[in-house]
Amino acid sequence: MNWHAFIDKNMKREGAKAGILAGKTFAVKDVFAVKGYTNSAGNPDWLKTAQPADADSPSIAKLLAAGADLRGMAVTDELMYSLNGENVHYGTPVNPYGADRVPGGSSSGSAVAVAAELTDFAIGTDTGGSIRIPSSYCGIYGFRPSHGAVDISGVIPLAESFDTVGWMARDVELLKDIGTVLLGDQTVEEEAGEQLLIDEALVGIAEPNVQALVLQAADRLGAKPISRWTSDRIDEGFETFRHLQAREIWRQHGEWVQAAKPAFAADIGARFQWASTLPQQELPLYKDKQTAMKRAFAADFAPNDIVLLPTAAGPAPKRGGSGQELEAIRAKTMKLTSIAGLAGCPQITIPFASVEGLPIGLSAIGYPGQDLFLLSWANRLFGVHT
Repeated sequence: MNWHAFIDKNMKREGAKAGILAGKTFAVKDVFAVKGYTNSAGNPDWLKTAQPADADSPSIAKLLAAGADLRGMAVTDELMYSLNGENVHYGTPVNPYGADRVPGGSSSGSAVAVAAELTDFAIGTDTGGSIRIPSSYCGIYGFRPSHGAVDISGVIPLAESFDTVGWMARDVELLKDIGTVLLGDQTVEEEAGEQLLIDEALVGIAEPNVQALVLQAADRLGAKPISRWTSDRIDEGFETFRHLQAREIWRQHGEWVQAAKPAFAADIGARFQWASTLPQQELPLYKDKQTAMKRAFAADFAPNDIVLLPTAAGPAPKRGGSGQELEAIRAKTMKLTSIAGLAGCPQITIPFASVEGLPIGLSAIGYPGQDLFLLSWANRLFGVHT
């Protein structure tokens, strides 16, 4: 079957003969620099104006040095500005759980490559949910690290306050192994123990059937109920995220958009158009709001706290939905994904249940800088140990 996961499935690089990832294969989202390759960022007009990379991005170099073999450049949503996963130029990757469903984006091809067992793992980027949402929709594990924990140089940027390098795999042990490679010298204090928390206000953002599944899982795991979020706090966070993100996106790419006049899909074009109307002089105001929210998170939680919540508002929506319908789903889902982005926290999504045969992801948010602590917790609970 043609899964449409790759924009270039023949792009290959061999890893080292030995290492923690030896024998594993991986796909890379079409925004990472690979020496001699020209990225399209999901858009033919970007490809026309781009140049071949003169070196591998640090993330790819580390994975190759750890023994992993690169096996293909994966499709992305245009300029990474979507959570949907549909690409009108290069084709939409096929969700293995339903060809009539979106795969999620923007790391769409990366998720499908893993879920369809074309590669062992994949790397992508996550700014507003672009690792977490396709992982949830495609029934795999996905990890967004703490902001700044993984070197993002050599990657086409979107919004600097939120951009991260993330990764996906079908099993949580491999997800942790990738983390030990990409997270560098970060250590974990296993003996500290974790405190699981669940806030019904966050769970209440999701569809009712997803709410019930998440609350059941939290109860089984012994999570402690808390009340740290209100609807006002959630809405303020979402508005801060989307306004700061949009201003940074336009500051980053606006000049190119105006010069190249690229052909965008309708929804992505509308987002760039909206971003172009936002006053850049207000950017410091939204940065200050983000800083205040980071401080509030640090004050409210301890380094061993882990907050459980739904990854997405529901299962993967149907392909070809109306713009208004998909935008409503996107907004609800981003109320969930924006929390880790605003606070700079690590987040893992775990495939734990299904609704009418479609995967549902359970997310866990850790304290900033506690990436390996979070990965170790997930590995201990959900890994296969012999």
